[in-house]
Amino acid sequence: MAVARVTFREERCKGCELCVTFCPKGIITLAKHINSMGFHPATIEDQSKCTGCATCARMCPDLVIEVEREVARVG
Repeated sequence: MAVARVTFREERCKGCELCVTFCPKGIITLAKHINSMGFHPATIEDQSKCTGCATCARMCPDLVIEVEREVARVG
């Protein structure tokens, strides 16, 4: 079973919403707070629902999203 962790570099995010639009699970939203550039940065609602597909990272024009996948060991 793969476990994914998504990291957003909030201070570089311009809130373009491409990641929000293309996330197949619909778990990425814009944060309520504003970053230092004056934008609502993208954030993930529930990491446990992420499949690690990395569509969000591929769609991001500013490379602010990093997706790491680990294979969980059983036993």
